[in-house]
Amino acid sequence: MTSGALQGLRLVEMGQLIAGPFCGQLMADHGAEVIKIEQPGEGDPMRQWGRNKPVWWPVVARNKKSITLNLRDPRGQDIVRQLAEKSDFLLENFRTGTMEKWNLGYDTLSTLNPALIMIRVTGFGQTGPYSGRAGYGSIGEAMGGMRNLAGDPSTPPSRVGLSIGDSLAATFACLGALMALQHRNRTGHGQVVDSAIYEAVLAMMESTVPEYTEAGFIRERTGSILPKVAPSNVYTTKDGEILIAANQDSVWKRMAEAMGRPELGSDPRYATHHARGEHQVEMDEMINAWSKEWDSAALLDHLEANGVPAGKIYKAPDMLADPHFKAREALVKVAHPEFKNLWMQNVFPKLSETPGEVAWAGPTLGQHNEDIYGGVLGMSRGKMEELKADGVI
Repeated sequence: MTSGALQGLRLVEMGQLIAGPFCGQLMADHGAEVIKIEQPGEGDPMRQWGRNKPVWWPVVARNKKSITLNLRDPRGQDIVRQLAEKSDFLLENFRTGTMEKWNLGYDTLSTLNPALIMIRVTGFGQTGPYSGRAGYGSIGEAMGGMRNLAGDPSTPPSRVGLSIGDSLAATFACLGALMALQHRNRTGHGQVVDSAIYEAVLAMMESTVPEYTEAGFIRERTGSILPKVAPSNVYTTKDGEILIAANQDSVWKRMAEAMGRPELGSDPRYATHHARGEHQVEMDEMINAWSKEWDSAALLDHLEANGVPAGKIYKAPDMLADPHFKAREALVKVAHPEFKNLWMQNVFPKLSETPGEVAWAGPTLGQHNEDIYGGVLGMSRGKMEELKADGVI
């Protein structure tokens, strides 16, 4: 890679699927050398994931190096210890206790490398009565409170069509790792970053807990709106739907002008945040009746001209065609030996001096064995062949 704020740092990634590997992706995006450990002959299940084609792996494993290693073999565990001695971070998302069972717990690794930062992503964290349970993103979303608020009140709890719990835990793990790095810069000592899926979801739950403890109020599903925040909803047009968010007092006045009814801006039923919240249903009905008379594109242009936030509800084709996405290179095309039209989201956030990059798509299984075992660990070719024959690498 030619840019990235994390250049010069090495991370060993253990585990699979999303909760850990997305953290590794974020750090690799910004220049860290990420060494992904996979089971020989099998690899991460993400290699098989994707609708119609297995294109999830090229995204979640981009910028990473792949090595194969049997972690259940004591010789494989010893290789992990050697890598940990030469690395800044070790990332894992196995069930709590697995690393200790392999003699790869932080107590062991930190004696070899006191500066090592160990990033641990699990469903329920490293401590507590649930710490030994298997944890998946969906369970974390449920127990963290998100699922209860997702969907329409007339239906059972819904899910976002993404692995949001896993990705949140991985994002908090990345944040924690960078905090630990700053601590290490001051003290020279590493530490453990303990990121639990349910807690990462809980962190997003705004004021839902004190609303209950102080006011006895429990939030429930509200569909496409936030109660008492109006107008902010999806509205029908002649050829589809758009989202309009005019819930600030000054913006509502501009919305009233755009609707050709400027008097609504100062109408006591709608002039303040509280008043609009009390009349949310009738406001949505009024706006929807008006929006139905417009084509989506014309209405969006009209609202933009009047300073009212609005947008189309995008799918992938809309993103690829959007001039703003193009201008900011929010999507990038990445070379791949099999997928010739491989587009994916770019590196975020954008840093002005060290922007990071998508240097390559997810590697083939064991593509970097020689690079890491020979180049980093100084292993001889004969030793590599012996370990390969024994199924260790």
